[in-house]
Amino acid sequence: MTNDSLTEPCTCVALRRATRALTASYDAALRPAGLRVTQFSILRRLARLGPIPVTRLAAEAVLERTTMGRNLDPLERRGLVKIEAGRDARERIVSLTDAGREAVAAATPYWQAAQARINAQVDPVTVAALAEALIAAA
Repeated sequence: MTNDSLTEPCTCVALRRATRALTASYDAALRPAGLRVTQFSILRRLARLGPIPVTRLAAEAVLERTTMGRNLDPLERRGLVKIEAGRDARERIVSLTDAGREAVAAATPYWQAAQARINAQVDPVTVAALAEALIAAA
């Protein structure tokens, strides 16, 4: 192992640190609405897609199905989403409730402010290009 490899910054660590900071920024912005950015993202996705199987929602969000289930639990307890049986006993369909739609509407201005603040610091085109390059490299 060379000294260069010991002092070279790790891209993975740098990006993980950046995403944690970004998540914390969005979470702080959404706090007055009582949502975390992960929850807001799920609710927004449901508002756009309508009722959808949990498995497909997880795929849309690029999450494991079990992770999506854990993320949906508190939203269901708060009455923001409803989860019902699908066509067969194994399928679960998740949909946004009226309270969920109200939560999205209430949280959207906070999200927009955070989005504008971040986009003023980091060019969204650059972020999209970085994301595409990293996905292609994976």
